[in-house]
Amino acid sequence: MDFATHQTQRPWLAHYPEGVPADVQPDEYRSLAALLEESFQRHGKRPVSVCMERWMSYAQLDELSAALGAWLQAQGLAPGARVAVMLPNVPQFLVAMAAVLRAGYTVVNVNPLYTARELQHQLQDSGAEAIIVLENFAHTLEEVIDHTPVQHVVVASLGDLLGFWYGRWITFAVRHLAKLVPSYKLPLTGPRGARHIVSFATALAAGQTQTLRPSQANGDTIAFLQYTGGTTGLSKGAVLTHRNVVAAILQAEAWFRPAVQRVGDVRDVNAIAALPLYHIFALTLGLLTVRWGAHMTLIPNPRDIPKFVETLKKRPFHLLPAVNTLFNALLQNPQFRQLDFSSLAVSQAGGMAASEGTARQWKQVTGCTMVEGWGMSETCAIGTNNPVTSERFSGTIGLPLPGIDIAIKDDDGHDVPLGGSGEICIRGANVMAGYYNQPEETARAFTPDGFMRTGDIGVMDEHGYTRIIDRKKDMILVSGFNVFPNELENVISTCPGVLECAVVGVPDEHQGEAVKVFVVRSDASLREEDVARFCHDNLTGYKRPKYIEFRDDLPKTNVGKILRRALRATVAS
Repeated sequence: MDFATHQTQRPWLAHYPEGVPADVQPDEYRSLAALLEESFQRHGKRPVSVCMERWMSYAQLDELSAALGAWLQAQGLAPGARVAVMLPNVPQFLVAMAAVLRAGYTVVNVNPLYTARELQHQLQDSGAEAIIVLENFAHTLEEVIDHTPVQHVVVASLGDLLGFWYGRWITFAVRHLAKLVPSYKLPLTGPRGARHIVSFATALAAGQTQTLRPSQANGDTIAFLQYTGGTTGLSKGAVLTHRNVVAAILQAEAWFRPAVQRVGDVRDVNAIAALPLYHIFALTLGLLTVRWGAHMTLIPNPRDIPKFVETLKKRPFHLLPAVNTLFNALLQNPQFRQLDFSSLAVSQAGGMAASEGTARQWKQVTGCTMVEGWGMSETCAIGTNNPVTSERFSGTIGLPLPGIDIAIKDDDGHDVPLGGSGEICIRGANVMAGYYNQPEETARAFTPDGFMRTGDIGVMDEHGYTRIIDRKKDMILVSGFNVFPNELENVISTCPGVLECAVVGVPDEHQGEAVKVFVVRSDASLREEDVARFCHDNLTGYKRPKYIEFRDDLPKTNVGKILRRALRATVAS
């Protein structure tokens, strides 16, 4: 049987768990905002989140997001305007995201740990006119705001939504005891004239005296610009429409149904939000939680494993999404091993390859099978997943979810014979519309028959399970985050004393891969710590090289192109 016939028959459907449909209907909602508002109305009295033991209900999220959305509308932003959200996993993130969507605008998710250079590019490229930022990161915004289109700034404090007295105490402690808020002074005037800068509390108070006008967004309207690494050295925005995101939520809901059914009332599900909500993996599962009317436990700092484990102790938890490194970190904590795992229904691995050793140990400790999935920012994190009813770790990325087709194609876009290796290509309602303002990149990303090229090389078996065997791109995957060598090389090449450089990924026991840079010096006095300091100032944490090696020259082709492949081979040997 050739692959085309195999794919047309969608053999994976025969291996779906009972009750999982072949497709979903994203057009049952006019927009993602409509889906959110339906949940707010249905589940008003129920909790939507808990953070630092302070709860927020669906009714409160409804009221607060309507107020913030009304405030944004009052600033005169046109429908579809881009609003950046630069927040960690705190209740303000949920309020800000819902407010932007309900007001008819586009969410631009921003990593709060971005350097000034990275933040400037994303704000410029997206054309963001407004930003909602935690004060801990406002100093970074101060550095670049005059070089961006941003005219409206909402500055949040950590304790804003944690209750009057407790919230004030948390904000005081963060500012003055922990000293985690570097001083900043955002300019009130910029290249475009007067700039509007208010606190989160002020914006909410003003918005509560106004009325939110209903969003006119439809399925084709842009809901999110989700930035991902770029092969040209600059990150690019994946255009995720309201239909894309609704489809992904419904696909995830259908897939997880067999596991969460045993919880009883799906609204009782406690989903752990430890992965950053600005990342597509956590974002989609967070929206699924809202769809269910369930609640999520927000973990602002998952790197503090002891505090994370203390939070897990407090109540039953049912859905735990994580990258392999986080699963590993939890397993190394003796207190984690003493927890009650009887309620854990889904241990969802994604973002990076899950290792069989970690999966085996996880099953021994928790009794719950680690279920691996695969997706991208461009697919709203949804693509393939192993059945949630699996009793063992498969080592594959699983089956296409409802409404998704996976094809294995050669470089010319032709289907390869079944069992042959080729590029994993994906088609479905969850797949992005394209890259923002990049028609050439968009054209290169899709095949003539509408499949998106993923850059991953894989093999599909006769049952529809796919195994990734390589990557077509030079992309490095560090703890679930995409790192593109071109971007790092562009930055490091501007370090004084660097003549040229090349970046590759090397295996890493904890992160999956780590970044290594090979440097040819123009100044013999350049030291490793000089390069490391430069990278610290210009690259966010996960992009910084773990290894720096100086060389007299770099391997190149006849036309002078650096051979990263040869450098990777030297590392492997």
